[in-house]
Amino acid sequence: MSDIIYTKVDEAPELASASFLPIIQSFAAAAGVSVGTKDISLAGRILAAFPDHLTAEQRQSDDLAELGRLVKTPEANVIKLPNISASVPQLVGAIRELQAKGYALPDYPEAPATDAEKAIRATYDGLKGSAVNPVLREGNSDRRAAKAVKSFAQNNPHRMGEWTADSKTRVSSMSGGDFFSNEVSTTLAKEATAKIVLSTADGDTVLKEGVSYPAGTVVDATFMSGAALEAFLAAQIEQTKADGTLFSLHMKATMMKVSDPIIFGRAVKAFLAPVFEKHGDTMADLGVNPNSGLGDLLARVKDNANIMADIDACMAARPPMYMVDSDKGITNLHVSSDVIIDASMPALIRAGGKGWGPDGKEADANCVIPDNSYAPVYDETINFFKQNGKLNPATAGTVQNIGLMAQKAEEYGSHPTTFEIAQAGTIKMILDDGTVLHSHEVAPGDIWRSASARKAPIEDWVNLAIDRQRAEGCRAIFWLDANRAHDAELIAYVKPILEAKGVADKFEIMAPREATRASLETITKGENTIAITGNVLRDYLTDLFPILELATSAKMLSIVKLMQGGGLFETGAGGSAPKHVQQLNEENHLRWDSLGEFCALGESLTFLADTKGNASARVLGQAVDTATQGILDHGRSPSRKVGEPDNRDSHYWFARYWAEALAAQSDDAGLAAHFAPVAEALAANEDKILSELAAVQGPSVDLGGYYRTDAAKTAAVMRPSATLNAIIEG
Repeated sequence: MSDIIYTKVDEAPELASASFLPIIQSFAAAAGVSVGTKDISLAGRILAAFPDHLTAEQRQSDDLAELGRLVKTPEANVIKLPNISASVPQLVGAIRELQAKGYALPDYPEAPATDAEKAIRATYDGLKGSAVNPVLREGNSDRRAAKAVKSFAQNNPHRMGEWTADSKTRVSSMSGGDFFSNEVSTTLAKEATAKIVLSTADGDTVLKEGVSYPAGTVVDATFMSGAALEAFLAAQIEQTKADGTLFSLHMKATMMKVSDPIIFGRAVKAFLAPVFEKHGDTMADLGVNPNSGLGDLLARVKDNANIMADIDACMAARPPMYMVDSDKGITNLHVSSDVIIDASMPALIRAGGKGWGPDGKEADANCVIPDNSYAPVYDETINFFKQNGKLNPATAGTVQNIGLMAQKAEEYGSHPTTFEIAQAGTIKMILDDGTVLHSHEVAPGDIWRSASARKAPIEDWVNLAIDRQRAEGCRAIFWLDANRAHDAELIAYVKPILEAKGVADKFEIMAPREATRASLETITKGENTIAITGNVLRDYLTDLFPILELATSAKMLSIVKLMQGGGLFETGAGGSAPKHVQQLNEENHLRWDSLGEFCALGESLTFLADTKGNASARVLGQAVDTATQGILDHGRSPSRKVGEPDNRDSHYWFARYWAEALAAQSDDAGLAAHFAPVAEALAANEDKILSELAAVQGPSVDLGGYYRTDAAKTAAVMRPSATLNAIIEG
């Protein structure tokens, strides 16, 4: 096994890897450090799941499973780039692309009828959503802006949209009948195995069995009323029209791969309610599934003039919709994975509460977030900026995050214990000793789900927060609501640990709404705070605050201290990656910023030095930090515009600054001697290298695929400087 594993992923981060990874491997080899790769891309995971359908040459090892075993060992040192958390349209798109390349994969069964089709569907469903992170995250999350990154953002503040007190932008959530209001939770006194049973007038149906929990596990159950959801959506459509704002739905159908696509589909159906009422049967015959989005729906009914006319009439009568791409007519409801709440809401808030409408102009928006569990975070943020005006990045402090996520903690929606209810009855969680742990009365169309958090990860999370607060010495808040069932169980863990460690006075416990305001007040004063949160809030806040502070979440330092002693180093968010790929295809310009990769690389090398006693790796890591500082200080990050420096240029500058730092240091004479001529060559050939990189921009390029690009074509696109390549390879 290599000393460091660098993950092969998808979209813009993987394209950037084609340029950056050869540099990493070349420099690391000089210190005796091997850097290998493992494929956790969507395409790679699909191929690994169906070996019996492929030729011997086409078969691919299950690298995700292998990494899943590695992260449970002290030897783990993994740099994880953001991968696709696939929605059904993305999954189907990847399957079709692979089939076109000659892989005899089965189609995705939309309505499996036979046992074979059900087995295929189950295998594919295991690849949807956040299928990678729960496997690799065998530790809790420590995310923060590196000091150099935060300092640069303060010295070079990004543009923020203006907030005014009369802004009509608001957050709308259900006042009842949602996951938040129906949640029940308990902590198991002993190890147990549970089954989930739906009891109806026709008898009992076992939905899931053999769900095992160790002693001390917090087990939740809840449901969203389908009727309440439909009434809420209908009311918000009308209210949005009355307010004269944009209708915008904010979900996470990628991570919440079972529940949120259903909710998304209900919104599509609600927006086109008159059309479904009139043409529902015909649309069903055409294969329309509202969960697949408006884009898929339009593609299926485009040849039916009557339906298309009624859709046009309906859309004209509805409020204008928040657009993903107004130039191309791609709406908020086109594809569930196009609008991801943790990226879309911070972007809208940063823009002063404005979203793009179908007319190509900015407007206030009704931000519809059906479940009320975490919607108050965004609601309070909007209220704060209405009252106080926009955040000033030049003076703002920072919000760090310690997130509970180890061993699939709080994996709402990304697990096999979420169900859409087909028949009225009672759904129960029954333990192996016959105890009914949780019970809910449910109706057809309801969405029921359960999740859990184990004792060891919870305790590790609290101790990680204690360590982080001691290191930072700043305000630290547990974002937990004592009036929420799940949070109350966590508080019962948190308080005794804080008291036993003698640090209870160093921490506060607040509900998310109050914690949001407290955190915004703190950073507005230029001070720092630590948000200590559960898994979903970790996901949301590590986009919200970085986007406000830094303009992006891709530059965050993300360290996962694995519970068995290894390290997982994440490189930032990839929510904007599809747009980056589109621009590269059209203009051969990649604006992806690899700063997250730079930060993760430095931490990984330092961790390797600490765990393996490799002094040369420490020198490499220190030089990485110097190179990262050089990228920031000299403005070498990628530009958004074609014809200006892009991702490939930033990699040249990083390699140069890295080589210069290694040549200048005196801790390792061998490395200094090795890199002195490298640094000299990179500097002497600056004009030639930059000219070669600039010369390729403008024309469109062919990568040989989207989900699985052609390696040779991608290398040719991402490594166009023969001069730079020769220096690195030499």
